[in-house]
Amino acid sequence: MKTTVDIADVLLQEAREMARHEGTTLKALIEEGLRSVLSLRSGRASFKLTDASVDGEGLQPGMGLASWEEIRALAYGDRL
Repeated sequence: MKTTVDIADVLLQEAREMARHEGTTLKALIEEGLRSVLSLRSGRASFKLTDASVDGEGLQPGMGLASWEEIRALAYGDRL
């Protein structure tokens, strides 16, 4: 659908430059922005935690029943 929107010149110029820099269109950038705002304001915005897991084989031997203090001491090289 086509529509006319009055946008401040400076904002429009920034949007055009960003679209060009990102290799997309002004239309796509505007649609993405509207979707983002609508999602946030409707309460449907969801937070997605970045997967920061690392490779490994789980707990080290003997750590299954260790207290937080013991784990922290081993991680930071402290002595108990």
